[in-house]
Amino acid sequence: MTEAKNFLHELSAAIARGSPESRARALSHATELLITGTYTEDQIWVFGEVIGRLAEVIEVAARAKLAKRLAQSDNAPVNVIMFLALDDSIDVAGPVLQHSPRLDNNTLVAAARTKSQAHLLAISKRHSVPVPVTNELVMRGNCDVARSIASNGGARFSEGAFLQLVKRSEGDSILAENLGLRKEIPRHLFQQLIAKASDDVRSKLLRERPDLADQIKDSVAAATGTLHSKFGPATKSYFCARKQVAALYQRGGLTESSILEFARAHNLEAATVGLSMLCSLPVDVVERALVHNRGMVLILATAMGFTWETAMALLFLGAKDHRISTHELEAWKDEFARLDRETSCGVLELYQSRKIAAGLESGQRRLPQLHSAG
Repeated sequence: MTEAKNFLHELSAAIARGSPESRARALSHATELLITGTYTEDQIWVFGEVIGRLAEVIEVAARAKLAKRLAQSDNAPVNVIMFLALDDSIDVAGPVLQHSPRLDNNTLVAAARTKSQAHLLAISKRHSVPVPVTNELVMRGNCDVARSIASNGGARFSEGAFLQLVKRSEGDSILAENLGLRKEIPRHLFQQLIAKASDDVRSKLLRERPDLADQIKDSVAAATGTLHSKFGPATKSYFCARKQVAALYQRGGLTESSILEFARAHNLEAATVGLSMLCSLPVDVVERALVHNRGMVLILATAMGFTWETAMALLFLGAKDHRISTHELEAWKDEFARLDRETSCGVLELYQSRKIAAGLESGQRRLPQLHSAG
């Protein structure tokens, strides 16, 4: 190592005295030796010091050439790769950000947080993109970055990142299609995606993923209000339940315990109205969740901070003949345990913001008529 330090000292002096042409030749020679040879990490470190010092004093065009040569090299010195990755010039940073196997997550996150959209786009095209990096790209990236990362099969997503992209997909058919083709997207977020998607996107997804036909059909039906209801807002049972629950709500007595009690008593109307009030959702949306969408029931329960006991009671309430097999119940329990409250609240906000015609018509506009009838 002493010899290496002496060599580096001599190199520094040579760099200071050398011309741009001589520095470029030295850089090219050192890079060629590094790429074509086999070295230990200590030897690669020495090369890194040499190449790094030369890279600091050469022009952008020369750094860009260096970046292209080192981008896919397993021998590339880590310090040089980090230096190039954080270059403001995309011509320099781009090849390294997209291809280099020597970059660590911290450097990728730093680039995603501080550099241009072109830098982010290069990162989004990497062979593998871990969750922390994907989160940054989704948060800061523009439309092109979002589409690119959604289409990258090597990218890994947190549920929060999926949620943000689903929100952004409204009006962006390319992003919606890219998201819909990802097999790991959570079911409840896929349903939100389909509810927002255009007919063209749904048709493309059906062609690409025929296995999703039933799921897409159910999601569209839920979004457009075409599913059959067990009771409607104009029925006598609903009117009585609404009076009972509304009075409880006004006294401040509508709580998780109330919902649990309604569910255990198989009082679907009261449980539906109560959840509707607590979640600020149209009644028919809540009812369809209870009867047809158990995954959404768990989302609502998680968002409201309910316990598994209450969530389980709601699942039994909406199940056919109020029965669920032990195996299926265990699977739902595991799903409930995996749900994140912050993400579930985000899904709830999506439902709250969706002004679907069926929800507005049957869940809100007809309520005053019911009150006047009493």
